[in-house]
Amino acid sequence: MRHPKLARGNLPPHSTPQVRPKFSIITPSFRQLDWLKLCAASIADQENVEAEHIVQDAGTGADLEAWSATQSRLKLFVEKDNGMYDAVNRGLRRASGDILAYLNCDEQYLPGTLAQVADFFAAHPKVDVVFGNAIVANADGQYLCSREVLLPQLYHAWTCTLPVFTAATFFRRSILDERRIFFPDDWRVVGDAVWILELLRKKIPMAVLGKFTTVFTETGDNLGATASATQEIERLKNSAPLWAQKLKPLWIAQHRIRRLLHGIYWPKKMSYSIFTHASPARRKIFVVDKPTSIWWGRLETKPAINQGSQ
Repeated sequence: MRHPKLARGNLPPHSTPQVRPKFSIITPSFRQLDWLKLCAASIADQENVEAEHIVQDAGTGADLEAWSATQSRLKLFVEKDNGMYDAVNRGLRRASGDILAYLNCDEQYLPGTLAQVADFFAAHPKVDVVFGNAIVANADGQYLCSREVLLPQLYHAWTCTLPVFTAATFFRRSILDERRIFFPDDWRVVGDAVWILELLRKKIPMAVLGKFTTVFTETGDNLGATASATQEIERLKNSAPLWAQKLKPLWIAQHRIRRLLHGIYWPKKMSYSIFTHASPARRKIFVVDKPTSIWWGRLETKPAINQGSQ
């Protein structure tokens, strides 16, 4: 039996521009070495691109430092920080790439992701931020659901949830150099949502890639599933204008219509390949014959705003 097309984000062959941009991928890290190894492997095997992987570690210890010395694309910086978003900002300030992104330890890129993102930015010079689709998997790499994204809209994103994943977000360095829009480090969990709200307010040109780029792992210890995350989500939602909060049912209905029109409720058969703890040196292929757009675990645990799709 022939398998569905393997997800290099389900990519067609891409053309190679004469000058390709350099990527800088930032990973905030603290005592997650086993997951970081898989994340780093998914960046190290990206083809036809130049990429630096900056790991901002808050003090994991000697094992991480010894392992990092064996990774040619990885640059390790160990220093205390004021939380995840402060760590990301520290990495971004050190970045030398033309296209930037941040990828947590429990997240991975699919094969060919960075090449397809480079091609998209080359073909769309006026777009500053692009969002890819994501696959949610469990700690063993097994498929949980497909998360196909839509462009975020200000009041839906503010009062409901973001229809995008930070792990599948890529942006030009002009966002930092010219706009000075860094991640707000006074938030612990939803700083990425606040960051995207700022992009929306400033009308930064955005686009949807329409391809799967990333796998997010539901480890059971994700920060977005904690009680403090729930409190911070509510604080962010309550910061919206009162009239926008009262219109929340309208934003939800509008968003569901958009999802319906884009066919998101009926994902197609697919396969994907990632590194797992059982296969840390070689990507393992997972075939998905019955995909779903419903993240059942999310319905029970209500994780952070940047992982939803109301």
